[in-house]
Amino acid sequence: MPTPPKTVEQFGYRQELQRTLGFADLMIYGLIFMVPIAPFGIFGSVFAASGGMVALAYVVGLVAMAFTALSYAQMAKAFPMAGSVYTYAGRGIAAPVGFIAGWAILLDYLLVPGLLYLVAGVAMNSFVPVVPVWGWVVVFVALNTVVNYLGIQMTVRITRIMLVAELIVLAIFLVVGVVALAQGKAQTGALTPLFDSSTFTLPLVFGAASVAVLSFLGFDGISTLAEESREDGRRLGRSMVAALALAAVLFVAQTWVAALLTPNRATLLQKGDPAGSAFYDTAAFAGGPWLATLTAVATAIAWGFANSLVAQAATSRLLFAMARDRQLPAFLARVHPRHKVPVNATLVVAALSLALGVYMSTRADGIPLMSSLVNFGAMSAFLLLHVAVVVHYLLRQRSSNLIAHLLVPLLGFGILVFVVVNANVAAQRLGFAWLGLGLVVLAVTYVAGRRPRLPEEVA
Repeated sequence: MPTPPKTVEQFGYRQELQRTLGFADLMIYGLIFMVPIAPFGIFGSVFAASGGMVALAYVVGLVAMAFTALSYAQMAKAFPMAGSVYTYAGRGIAAPVGFIAGWAILLDYLLVPGLLYLVAGVAMNSFVPVVPVWGWVVVFVALNTVVNYLGIQMTVRITRIMLVAELIVLAIFLVVGVVALAQGKAQTGALTPLFDSSTFTLPLVFGAASVAVLSFLGFDGISTLAEESREDGRRLGRSMVAALALAAVLFVAQTWVAALLTPNRATLLQKGDPAGSAFYDTAAFAGGPWLATLTAVATAIAWGFANSLVAQAATSRLLFAMARDRQLPAFLARVHPRHKVPVNATLVVAALSLALGVYMSTRADGIPLMSSLVNFGAMSAFLLLHVAVVVHYLLRQRSSNLIAHLLVPLLGFGILVFVVVNANVAAQRLGFAWLGLGLVVLAVTYVAGRRPRLPEEVA
């Protein structure tokens, strides 16, 4: 007989959130979190960082994230609870390690909504300059907070609509782009976006991949909805892998076409894309100003509303899980009696996102700095995820599945280490400072006699 799926009650919790989400809901949530048109907004940065090999950077990013997604799937099967890598490292290795993993991923989750609001605010300000960037940030934060407050089903309904809209815009760009290529507008050889011998070096590609993986971050957000899913842990994991695979196909297709049509390639490679307009310039070259406007507006709405909506939801679930285990203030674990959402955590995330978005709008380096920090936090937490798979399955459970429980996490770990090493230096310094602060907080809890403990460990 098959083993019955595990429940949160088996781990010492009460089922407080509402289980309404199916496989399709989870996959759509992951796709929206990753944003099917995410490369629109960072295309120029990845192009410059990769020496024009944008498609290759996304392929490498996919490989890195594929191993991580497979490890996520294994841990979701073992521990089908909210909390993402915090839960998996805490229960797969030890509660203190889970705290550090949660602290690391917080750098990602707490910054992501603010980053998305900032990118969207900058884009909208270019169309409606009478409203300052910080004004658009306020509008997006308020709108998303109301939707998330009304419950996960409202969030899911909105994301379905947004996903269809994004796919329509992407299809329009791809069709116009292919027609432009057929008309002889290609600016380089067909395989150059995948390999260019004049610029290729491993550090270059992995450094670019560290930026490109920003587009893939979000498949892991599915794991934060484990206690709102009707599916068992196995299908929850499969929804993460499926969402990642679909997003990868879309990312490679659009960046390949865009890289072939990019005008002023030499200037972009030399000076980068400080204005963030490289993709829109390419769209204008391929189809005219109307296509540039369409893709820019779609990016603003996708980042500022759809993506930040699900990012806020995922972050609030992470705070909820850590607070429930008394590793963050207890008021963050309060669930709204009617809407069945972690209401205080949702409001705290909104306030932090608003503060970060408004502050970073005053800095010239706000977007690139936040992007690098987001990636550093995620990669650091993912490293502990791979360790958790080996410890839980191979050492504790004596698993004989060496591919899933040893080879996959080892390869994923190695690739992520290389990506982190080649990441932005400023992000490395700030990221390690954040991890150091987490270790100090952990040490203080031990001195105070409140070391991290999970419910099933309590006698």
